[in-house]
Amino acid sequence: MPAEDKKKNKAEAFCTPISDFIREYEERQAVRAHMPGHKGLYDSLCPGDITEIEGADSLYAADGIILKSEKAASKLFGSGHSFFVTEGSSQAVKAMCLMALRLAGSREEAGAKKPVILAGRNAHRSFVSAAELLGFEIGWLLGENRESLMECRISKEKLEERLEEYSKEKDKYVAAVYVTSPDYLGNTADIKGISELSHEHGTILIVDNAHGAYLRFLKKDNHPLSLGADMVCDSAHKTLPVLTGGAYLHVSKILMRSFDAEEIRSALLRFGSTSPSYLILRSLDLANRFLYENKSERYFDRCCAAVSDLKAFLAKKGIVFAGDEPMKLCIDLRKSGLSEYGDAVVNELRKNNIEPEFCDRDYITLMLSPFNCLDDYEKIKTALTEIMLFDGFVKRLYRGKAGKEALVPAYSLPEKKYEPSEILGRSRVKIRVDKALGRVAADVVLSCPPAILPVIPGEIVDGKIIRILKYYGIKEIYVL
Repeated sequence: MPAEDKKKNKAEAFCTPISDFIREYEERQAVRAHMPGHKGLYDSLCPGDITEIEGADSLYAADGIILKSEKAASKLFGSGHSFFVTEGSSQAVKAMCLMALRLAGSREEAGAKKPVILAGRNAHRSFVSAAELLGFEIGWLLGENRESLMECRISKEKLEERLEEYSKEKDKYVAAVYVTSPDYLGNTADIKGISELSHEHGTILIVDNAHGAYLRFLKKDNHPLSLGADMVCDSAHKTLPVLTGGAYLHVSKILMRSFDAEEIRSALLRFGSTSPSYLILRSLDLANRFLYENKSERYFDRCCAAVSDLKAFLAKKGIVFAGDEPMKLCIDLRKSGLSEYGDAVVNELRKNNIEPEFCDRDYITLMLSPFNCLDDYEKIKTALTEIMLFDGFVKRLYRGKAGKEALVPAYSLPEKKYEPSEILGRSRVKIRVDKALGRVAADVVLSCPPAILPVIPGEIVDGKIIRILKYYGIKEIYVL
Protein backbone atom coordinates (compact mmCIF):
# COMPACT_ATOMS: atom_id res chain seq x y z
CA MET A 1 0.00 0.00 0.00
CA PRO A 2 1.42 3.44 -0.95
CA ALA A 3 2.55 5.64 1.93
CA GLU A 4 -0.13 8.25 1.13
CA ASP A 5 -2.92 5.64 1.35
CA LYS A 6 -1.57 4.35 4.67
CA LYS A 7 -1.53 7.89 6.03
CA LYS A 8 -5.11 8.45 4.83
CA ASN A 9 -6.35 5.20 6.41
CA LYS A 10 -4.65 6.08 9.68
CA ALA A 11 -6.25 9.53 9.72
CA GLU A 12 -9.70 8.08 8.95
CA ALA A 13 -9.46 5.45 11.68
CA PHE A 14 -8.22 7.98 14.19
CA CYS A 15 -10.76 10.68 13.32
CA THR A 16 -13.36 11.90 15.82
CA PRO A 17 -15.65 14.11 13.69
CA ILE A 18 -18.63 14.05 16.07
CA SER A 19 -16.57 15.08 19.07
CA ASP A 20 -14.75 17.72 17.03
CA PHE A 21 -18.05 19.26 15.86
CA ILE A 22 -19.54 19.32 19.36
CA ARG A 23 -16.39 20.85 20.87
CA GLU A 24 -16.35 23.57 18.23
CA TYR A 25 -20.06 24.25 18.83
CA GLU A 26 -19.46 24.56 22.57
CA GLU A 27 -16.65 27.03 21.93
CA ARG A 28 -18.86 29.15 19.63
CA GLN A 29 -21.26 29.82 22.52
CA ALA A 30 -24.12 30.16 20.04
CA VAL A 31 -27.63 31.17 21.06
CA ARG A 32 -29.24 27.75 21.49
CA ALA A 33 -32.69 28.34 20.07
CA HIS A 34 -33.12 24.59 19.76
CA MET A 35 -33.59 21.53 21.97
CA PRO A 36 -32.77 20.43 24.65
CA GLY A 37 -34.23 22.83 27.20
CA HIS A 38 -31.21 22.96 29.53
CA LYS A 39 -29.26 24.83 26.79
CA GLY A 40 -26.05 23.34 28.10
CA LEU A 41 -26.16 25.68 31.07
CA TYR A 42 -28.42 24.28 33.80
CA ASP A 43 -26.25 23.15 36.71
CA SER A 44 -23.36 22.76 34.21
CA LEU A 45 -25.33 19.90 32.63
CA CYS A 46 -23.50 18.50 29.63
CA PRO A 47 -22.91 21.39 27.20
CA GLY A 48 -22.27 18.73 24.56
CA ASP A 49 -25.85 17.48 24.78
CA ILE A 50 -27.27 18.78 21.50
CA THR A 51 -29.81 17.82 18.86
CA GLU A 52 -29.71 17.54 15.05
CA ILE A 53 -28.64 21.12 14.38
CA GLU A 54 -27.01 22.23 11.15
CA GLY A 55 -23.81 20.26 10.64
CA ALA A 56 -24.53 17.71 13.37
CA ASP A 57 -25.86 15.12 10.89
CA SER A 58 -28.79 12.81 11.70
CA LEU A 59 -28.30 9.26 12.99
CA TYR A 60 -31.07 7.69 10.91
CA ALA A 61 -30.18 9.57 7.73
CA ALA A 62 -26.44 9.90 8.25
CA ASP A 63 -24.42 11.47 5.46
CA GLY A 64 -22.04 13.73 7.39
CA ILE A 65 -20.03 13.49 10.59
CA ILE A 66 -21.93 10.46 11.94
CA LEU A 67 -21.42 8.54 8.71
CA LYS A 68 -17.74 9.48 8.72
CA SER A 69 -17.33 8.20 12.28
CA GLU A 70 -19.23 5.00 11.50
CA LYS A 71 -16.92 4.37 8.55
CA ALA A 72 -13.95 4.70 10.89
CA ALA A 73 -15.55 2.16 13.23
CA SER A 74 -16.25 -0.13 10.27
CA LYS A 75 -12.55 -0.20 9.43
CA LEU A 76 -11.65 -0.94 13.03
CA PHE A 77 -14.12 -3.85 13.24
CA GLY A 78 -13.60 -5.12 9.68
CA SER A 79 -17.32 -4.90 8.87
CA GLY A 80 -19.22 -4.02 5.73
CA HIS A 81 -20.64 -1.25 7.88
CA SER A 82 -20.88 -0.63 11.64
CA PHE A 83 -23.97 1.35 12.56
CA PHE A 84 -24.00 3.43 15.73
CA VAL A 85 -26.82 2.62 18.16
CA THR A 86 -27.80 4.79 21.12
CA GLU A 87 -30.32 2.51 22.84
CA GLY A 88 -28.13 -0.49 23.48
CA SER A 89 -28.03 -3.93 21.92
CA SER A 90 -31.76 -4.21 22.74
CA GLN A 91 -32.46 -1.85 19.84
CA ALA A 92 -29.97 -3.60 17.57
CA VAL A 93 -31.33 -7.10 18.32
CA LYS A 94 -34.80 -6.16 17.10
CA ALA A 95 -33.41 -4.43 14.00
CA MET A 96 -31.27 -7.47 13.14
CA CYS A 97 -34.31 -9.73 13.36
CA LEU A 98 -36.27 -7.43 11.06
CA MET A 99 -33.46 -7.37 8.49
CA ALA A 100 -33.13 -11.18 8.65
CA LEU A 101 -36.86 -11.51 7.91
CA ARG A 102 -36.63 -9.07 5.01
CA LEU A 103 -33.66 -10.90 3.53
CA ALA A 104 -35.21 -14.36 3.89
CA GLY A 105 -38.61 -13.17 2.67
CA SER A 106 -37.06 -11.91 -0.55
CA ARG A 107 -36.01 -15.43 -1.52
CA GLU A 108 -38.19 -17.14 -4.07
CA GLU A 109 -38.49 -20.34 -2.00
CA ALA A 110 -39.91 -18.41 0.97
CA GLY A 111 -43.26 -17.87 -0.75
CA ALA A 112 -46.08 -17.85 1.78
CA LYS A 113 -44.15 -19.88 4.34
CA LYS A 114 -43.92 -18.76 7.96
CA PRO A 115 -40.46 -17.50 9.03
CA VAL A 116 -38.67 -19.18 11.92
CA ILE A 117 -35.56 -18.00 13.74
CA LEU A 118 -33.63 -20.76 15.50
CA ALA A 119 -32.30 -19.30 18.75
CA GLY A 120 -30.41 -20.33 21.84
CA ARG A 121 -32.81 -20.24 24.78
CA ASN A 122 -30.49 -17.85 26.63
CA ALA A 123 -31.59 -15.03 24.33
CA HIS A 124 -31.96 -11.55 25.73
CA ARG A 125 -35.56 -10.56 26.41
CA SER A 126 -35.33 -8.05 23.54
CA PHE A 127 -35.27 -11.04 21.18
CA VAL A 128 -38.63 -12.20 22.55
CA SER A 129 -39.89 -8.63 22.13
CA ALA A 130 -38.79 -8.84 18.48
CA ALA A 131 -40.82 -12.05 18.05
CA GLU A 132 -43.85 -10.37 19.65
CA LEU A 133 -43.63 -7.35 17.37
CA LEU A 134 -42.52 -9.01 14.12
CA GLY A 135 -44.54 -12.21 14.34
CA PHE A 136 -41.90 -14.81 13.55
CA GLU A 137 -41.85 -18.24 15.16
CA ILE A 138 -38.97 -19.15 17.47
CA GLY A 139 -37.32 -22.56 17.23
CA TRP A 140 -35.52 -22.86 20.57
CA LEU A 141 -32.10 -24.47 20.98
CA LEU A 142 -31.00 -25.83 24.36
CA GLY A 143 -27.48 -26.53 25.61
CA GLU A 144 -26.26 -29.64 27.38
CA ASN A 145 -26.15 -28.11 30.86
CA ARG A 146 -29.74 -27.87 32.13
CA GLU A 147 -28.88 -27.13 35.78
CA SER A 148 -28.41 -23.40 35.44
CA LEU A 149 -30.35 -20.69 33.67
CA MET A 150 -27.10 -18.88 33.05
CA GLU A 151 -25.52 -21.31 30.57
CA CYS A 152 -26.69 -22.45 27.14
CA ARG A 153 -23.86 -23.65 24.92
CA ILE A 154 -25.22 -24.48 21.47
CA SER A 155 -23.53 -27.42 19.77
CA LYS A 156 -23.22 -27.82 16.01
CA GLU A 157 -24.82 -31.25 16.31
CA LYS A 158 -28.00 -29.96 17.97
CA LEU A 159 -28.21 -27.07 15.55
CA GLU A 160 -27.87 -29.38 12.57
CA GLU A 161 -30.68 -31.57 13.91
CA ARG A 162 -32.98 -28.57 14.14
CA LEU A 163 -32.00 -27.26 10.71
CA GLU A 164 -32.76 -30.67 9.23
CA GLU A 165 -36.14 -30.73 11.01
CA TYR A 166 -37.19 -27.41 9.56
CA SER A 167 -35.92 -28.28 6.09
CA LYS A 168 -38.73 -30.88 5.99
CA GLU A 169 -41.42 -28.39 7.02
CA LYS A 170 -43.62 -27.46 4.06
CA ASP A 171 -45.06 -24.28 5.54
CA LYS A 172 -42.02 -22.89 7.41
CA TYR A 173 -38.47 -21.80 6.66
CA VAL A 174 -35.47 -20.78 8.77
CA ALA A 175 -34.86 -17.07 8.34
CA ALA A 176 -31.78 -17.01 10.60
CA VAL A 177 -29.87 -18.69 13.39
CA TYR A 178 -29.51 -16.51 16.50
CA VAL A 179 -26.82 -17.12 19.12
CA THR A 180 -25.84 -15.26 22.30
CA SER A 181 -22.06 -15.33 22.77
CA PRO A 182 -20.44 -14.61 25.18
CA ASP A 183 -23.13 -15.23 27.79
CA TYR A 184 -23.27 -13.73 31.27
CA LEU A 185 -20.92 -16.41 32.60
CA GLY A 186 -18.35 -15.77 29.88
CA ASN A 187 -19.07 -18.93 27.88
CA THR A 188 -18.35 -18.44 24.19
CA ALA A 189 -19.95 -20.43 21.38
CA ASP A 190 -18.30 -22.09 18.38
CA ILE A 191 -19.18 -19.18 16.14
CA LYS A 192 -17.00 -20.33 13.25
CA GLY A 193 -18.58 -23.79 13.17
CA ILE A 194 -22.12 -22.50 13.68
CA SER A 195 -21.74 -19.88 10.95
CA GLU A 196 -20.40 -22.45 8.47
CA LEU A 197 -23.30 -24.79 9.28
CA SER A 198 -25.86 -21.99 8.96
CA HIS A 199 -24.49 -21.01 5.56
CA GLU A 200 -24.48 -24.63 4.39
CA HIS A 201 -28.21 -24.70 5.10
CA GLY A 202 -28.85 -21.47 3.23
CA THR A 203 -29.45 -19.18 6.18
CA ILE A 204 -27.56 -16.47 8.05
CA LEU A 205 -26.09 -16.23 11.54
CA ILE A 206 -27.01 -13.39 13.89
CA VAL A 207 -24.95 -13.02 17.08
CA ASP A 208 -25.79 -11.08 20.21
CA ASN A 209 -22.22 -10.21 21.20
CA ALA A 210 -23.30 -7.63 23.76
CA HIS A 211 -20.56 -8.63 26.19
CA GLY A 212 -17.77 -9.07 23.66
CA ALA A 213 -17.09 -5.87 21.71
CA TYR A 214 -13.45 -6.01 22.83
CA LEU A 215 -12.88 -9.50 21.35
CA ARG A 216 -11.98 -7.91 18.01
CA PHE A 217 -9.02 -6.14 19.61
CA LEU A 218 -7.22 -9.04 21.24
CA LYS A 219 -4.03 -10.43 19.72
CA LYS A 220 -6.19 -13.40 18.71
CA ASP A 221 -9.26 -11.80 17.14
CA ASN A 222 -12.31 -13.70 18.45
CA HIS A 223 -15.03 -11.27 17.44
CA PRO A 224 -18.06 -13.11 15.94
CA LEU A 225 -17.90 -10.98 12.80
CA SER A 226 -14.33 -12.15 12.22
CA LEU A 227 -15.44 -15.75 12.74
CA GLY A 228 -18.13 -15.71 10.06
CA ALA A 229 -21.27 -14.18 11.61
CA ASP A 230 -23.42 -12.12 9.25
CA MET A 231 -24.88 -9.58 11.68
CA VAL A 232 -23.55 -8.84 15.15
CA CYS A 233 -24.55 -6.41 17.87
CA ASP A 234 -22.06 -5.19 20.48
CA SER A 235 -22.99 -3.33 23.63
CA ALA A 236 -19.99 -1.04 23.38
CA HIS A 237 -20.68 0.40 26.84
CA LYS A 238 -20.19 -2.97 28.54
CA THR A 239 -16.47 -3.32 27.80
CA LEU A 240 -15.34 -0.20 25.90
CA PRO A 241 -15.01 3.43 27.08
CA VAL A 242 -18.52 4.30 25.87
CA LEU A 243 -21.51 5.77 27.70
CA THR A 244 -24.34 3.46 28.76
CA GLY A 245 -26.61 2.79 25.79
CA GLY A 246 -23.83 3.02 23.20
CA ALA A 247 -23.79 0.00 20.88
CA TYR A 248 -22.95 -1.17 17.37
CA LEU A 249 -24.84 -3.11 14.75
CA HIS A 250 -22.19 -4.68 12.53
CA VAL A 251 -23.10 -6.08 9.11
CA SER A 252 -20.58 -8.31 7.34
CA LYS A 253 -19.01 -7.25 4.07
CA ILE A 254 -20.80 -10.04 2.21
CA LEU A 255 -24.24 -9.39 3.69
CA MET A 256 -23.92 -5.64 3.19
CA ARG A 257 -24.14 -6.34 -0.56
CA SER A 258 -27.76 -7.38 0.00
CA PHE A 259 -28.80 -4.20 1.80
CA ASP A 260 -28.34 -0.51 1.50
CA ALA A 261 -27.56 1.52 4.59
CA GLU A 262 -30.91 3.32 4.50
CA GLU A 263 -32.77 0.02 4.95
CA ILE A 264 -30.82 -0.80 8.09
CA ARG A 265 -31.17 2.69 9.52
CA SER A 266 -34.90 2.42 8.86
CA ALA A 267 -34.98 -0.87 10.79
CA LEU A 268 -33.12 0.69 13.72
CA LEU A 269 -35.44 3.70 13.73
CA ARG A 270 -38.49 1.44 14.09
CA PHE A 271 -37.22 0.42 17.52
CA GLY A 272 -35.51 3.61 18.66
CA SER A 273 -36.17 7.20 19.55
CA THR A 274 -36.08 9.93 16.91
CA SER A 275 -34.03 11.91 19.46
CA PRO A 276 -30.80 9.89 19.79
CA SER A 277 -28.32 11.05 22.42
CA TYR A 278 -25.38 13.02 21.06
CA LEU A 279 -23.55 12.35 24.31
CA ILE A 280 -23.65 8.64 23.49
CA LEU A 281 -22.75 9.28 19.84
CA ARG A 282 -19.80 11.38 20.95
CA SER A 283 -18.56 8.57 23.20
CA LEU A 284 -18.81 6.05 20.34
CA ASP A 285 -16.91 8.52 18.18
CA LEU A 286 -14.15 8.94 20.77
CA ALA A 287 -13.94 5.16 21.18
CA ASN A 288 -12.58 5.02 17.61
CA ARG A 289 -9.45 6.78 18.79
CA PHE A 290 -9.04 4.48 21.80
CA LEU A 291 -9.53 1.36 19.69
CA TYR A 292 -7.06 2.58 17.08
CA GLU A 293 -4.46 3.28 19.76
CA ASN A 294 -5.07 -0.19 21.23
CA LYS A 295 -3.32 -1.74 18.24
CA SER A 296 0.04 -0.62 19.59
CA GLU A 297 -0.73 -0.42 23.32
CA ARG A 298 -2.64 -3.74 23.53
CA TYR A 299 -4.82 -2.50 26.39
CA PHE A 300 -7.18 -5.46 26.23
CA ASP A 301 -4.49 -8.13 26.05
CA ARG A 302 -2.82 -6.62 29.11
CA CYS A 303 -6.14 -6.58 30.95
CA CYS A 304 -6.83 -10.22 30.02
CA ALA A 305 -3.36 -11.22 31.23
CA ALA A 306 -4.00 -9.52 34.57
CA VAL A 307 -7.38 -11.28 34.89
CA SER A 308 -5.74 -14.60 34.04
CA ASP A 309 -3.11 -14.10 36.75
CA LEU A 310 -5.83 -13.22 39.26
CA LYS A 311 -7.80 -16.35 38.36
CA ALA A 312 -4.73 -18.53 38.72
CA PHE A 313 -4.00 -17.11 42.18
CA LEU A 314 -7.57 -17.51 43.39
CA ALA A 315 -7.86 -21.03 41.97
CA LYS A 316 -5.16 -22.06 44.43
CA LYS A 317 -7.43 -20.78 47.20
CA GLY A 318 -10.25 -23.10 46.12
CA ILE A 319 -12.25 -20.79 43.87
CA VAL A 320 -13.58 -22.38 40.68
CA PHE A 321 -14.39 -20.17 37.72
CA ALA A 322 -16.93 -20.63 34.94
CA GLY A 323 -16.64 -19.54 31.32
CA ASP A 324 -13.73 -18.91 28.98
CA GLU A 325 -14.21 -15.22 28.21
CA PRO A 326 -10.86 -13.64 29.15
CA MET A 327 -12.00 -10.35 30.71
CA LYS A 328 -14.57 -11.79 33.14
CA LEU A 329 -14.23 -13.30 36.60
CA CYS A 330 -17.23 -15.59 37.02
CA ILE A 331 -17.18 -17.53 40.29
CA ASP A 332 -18.98 -20.87 40.23
CA LEU A 333 -20.32 -20.94 43.79
CA ARG A 334 -21.43 -24.56 43.57
CA LYS A 335 -18.07 -25.93 42.52
CA SER A 336 -16.29 -23.60 44.92
CA GLY A 337 -18.32 -25.05 47.78
CA LEU A 338 -20.14 -21.78 48.41
CA SER A 339 -23.57 -22.43 46.91
CA GLU A 340 -25.28 -21.88 50.26
CA TYR A 341 -23.30 -18.71 50.90
CA GLY A 342 -23.91 -16.64 47.76
CA ASP A 343 -25.47 -13.71 49.65
CA ALA A 344 -22.73 -13.82 52.28
CA VAL A 345 -19.98 -13.78 49.63
CA VAL A 346 -21.53 -10.78 47.89
CA ASN A 347 -21.98 -8.98 51.20
CA GLU A 348 -18.31 -9.54 52.01
CA LEU A 349 -17.31 -8.13 48.62
CA ARG A 350 -19.46 -5.07 49.20
CA LYS A 351 -17.97 -4.60 52.66
CA ASN A 352 -14.65 -4.33 50.83
CA ASN A 353 -16.17 -1.74 48.48
CA ILE A 354 -16.31 -4.17 45.54
CA GLU A 355 -19.55 -4.07 43.55
CA PRO A 356 -20.12 -7.11 41.29
CA GLU A 357 -21.87 -7.02 37.95
CA PHE A 358 -24.17 -9.90 38.79
CA CYS A 359 -24.90 -12.46 41.48
CA ASP A 360 -27.40 -15.21 42.13
CA ARG A 361 -27.39 -18.39 44.19
CA ASP A 362 -24.93 -20.12 41.86
CA TYR A 363 -22.65 -17.50 40.31
CA ILE A 364 -20.99 -14.16 40.93
CA THR A 365 -19.75 -12.24 37.90
CA LEU A 366 -17.10 -9.52 38.08
CA MET A 367 -16.50 -7.57 34.85
CA LEU A 368 -13.15 -5.84 34.47
CA SER A 369 -11.71 -3.64 31.73
CA PRO A 370 -8.48 -1.80 30.88
CA PHE A 371 -9.76 1.08 33.01
CA ASN A 372 -9.61 -0.89 36.25
CA CYS A 373 -6.44 0.03 38.13
CA LEU A 374 -3.99 -2.44 39.68
CA ASP A 375 -5.37 -1.58 43.10
CA ASP A 376 -8.75 -2.96 42.01
CA TYR A 377 -7.18 -6.35 41.33
CA GLU A 378 -5.47 -6.34 44.71
CA LYS A 379 -8.74 -5.54 46.50
CA ILE A 380 -10.52 -8.40 44.74
CA LYS A 381 -7.65 -10.78 45.47
CA THR A 382 -7.56 -9.85 49.14
CA ALA A 383 -11.34 -9.96 49.66
CA LEU A 384 -11.83 -13.35 47.99
CA THR A 385 -8.81 -14.85 49.75
CA GLU A 386 -10.22 -13.78 53.12
CA ILE A 387 -13.62 -15.23 52.19
CA MET A 388 -12.13 -18.62 51.37
CA LEU A 389 -10.18 -18.66 54.63
CA PHE A 390 -13.20 -17.68 56.71
CA ASP A 391 -14.17 -20.66 58.89
CA GLY A 392 -17.86 -20.45 58.11
CA PHE A 393 -17.05 -21.09 54.48
CA VAL A 394 -14.08 -23.40 54.61
CA LYS A 395 -15.76 -26.08 56.72
CA ARG A 396 -18.38 -26.54 53.98
CA LEU A 397 -16.03 -26.51 50.99
CA TYR A 398 -17.14 -28.98 48.38
CA ARG A 399 -13.89 -29.25 46.40
CA GLY A 400 -15.48 -30.73 43.28
CA LYS A 401 -16.50 -34.21 44.48
CA ALA A 402 -18.73 -36.09 42.05
CA GLY A 403 -22.41 -36.57 42.67
CA LYS A 404 -23.29 -33.26 44.25
CA GLU A 405 -27.03 -32.86 43.76
CA ALA A 406 -28.18 -29.75 41.91
CA LEU A 407 -30.55 -27.56 43.86
CA VAL A 408 -32.40 -26.31 40.81
CA PRO A 409 -34.48 -28.71 38.67
CA ALA A 410 -32.96 -29.57 35.29
CA TYR A 411 -34.54 -27.24 32.73
CA SER A 412 -36.75 -28.40 29.87
CA LEU A 413 -38.88 -26.34 27.52
CA PRO A 414 -42.44 -25.80 28.73
CA GLU A 415 -45.39 -26.58 26.49
CA LYS A 416 -46.23 -23.85 23.98
CA LYS A 417 -49.86 -22.82 23.46
CA TYR A 418 -49.39 -19.57 21.53
CA GLU A 419 -46.65 -17.69 19.72
CA PRO A 420 -45.55 -14.53 21.59
CA SER A 421 -47.08 -12.34 18.87
CA GLU A 422 -50.50 -13.96 19.34
CA ILE A 423 -50.95 -12.65 22.89
CA LEU A 424 -49.15 -9.30 22.80
CA GLY A 425 -52.34 -7.24 22.92
CA ARG A 426 -54.34 -9.46 25.24
CA SER A 427 -55.19 -8.51 28.81
CA ARG A 428 -53.12 -10.08 31.57
CA VAL A 429 -53.00 -10.33 35.33
CA LYS A 430 -50.17 -10.62 37.84
CA ILE A 431 -50.42 -13.57 40.23
CA ARG A 432 -48.19 -15.36 42.70
CA VAL A 433 -46.00 -18.02 41.15
CA ASP A 434 -47.62 -20.58 43.52
CA LYS A 435 -50.95 -19.98 41.77
CA ALA A 436 -49.62 -20.12 38.20
CA LEU A 437 -49.74 -23.88 37.55
CA GLY A 438 -51.34 -24.51 34.17
CA ARG A 439 -51.66 -20.80 33.32
CA VAL A 440 -50.31 -19.27 30.12
CA ALA A 441 -47.41 -16.87 30.71
CA ALA A 442 -47.89 -13.35 29.37
CA ASP A 443 -44.43 -11.87 29.94
CA VAL A 444 -40.77 -12.83 30.21
CA VAL A 445 -39.55 -13.75 33.67
CA LEU A 446 -35.88 -14.36 34.35
CA SER A 447 -33.18 -13.68 36.90
CA CYS A 448 -30.93 -11.68 34.59
CA PRO A 449 -30.55 -11.19 30.83
CA PRO A 450 -29.07 -12.81 28.88
CA ALA A 451 -30.03 -16.09 30.51
CA ILE A 452 -32.17 -19.10 29.74
CA LEU A 453 -35.73 -17.80 29.78
CA PRO A 454 -37.71 -20.05 32.17
CA VAL A 455 -40.99 -19.28 30.43
CA ILE A 456 -41.97 -16.79 27.74
CA PRO A 457 -45.31 -15.36 26.58
CA GLY A 458 -47.53 -18.10 25.19
CA GLU A 459 -45.98 -20.99 27.15
CA ILE A 460 -47.75 -22.95 29.89
CA VAL A 461 -46.37 -22.77 33.43
CA ASP A 462 -45.76 -26.29 34.75
CA GLY A 463 -44.60 -27.55 38.13
CA LYS A 464 -40.92 -27.64 37.17
CA ILE A 465 -41.05 -24.05 35.94
CA ILE A 466 -42.62 -22.99 39.25
CA ARG A 467 -39.76 -24.63 41.18
CA ILE A 468 -37.19 -22.93 38.94
CA LEU A 469 -38.84 -19.53 39.37
CA LYS A 470 -38.87 -19.96 43.15
CA TYR A 471 -35.21 -21.03 43.11
CA TYR A 472 -34.28 -17.75 41.46
CA GLY A 473 -36.44 -15.69 43.78
CA ILE A 474 -39.20 -14.84 41.29
CA LYS A 475 -42.42 -14.52 43.29
CA GLU A 476 -44.94 -13.15 40.81
CA ILE A 477 -45.70 -13.69 37.14
CA TYR A 478 -47.98 -12.17 34.48
CA VAL A 479 -50.42 -14.67 32.97
CA LEU A 480 -53.39 -14.54 30.63
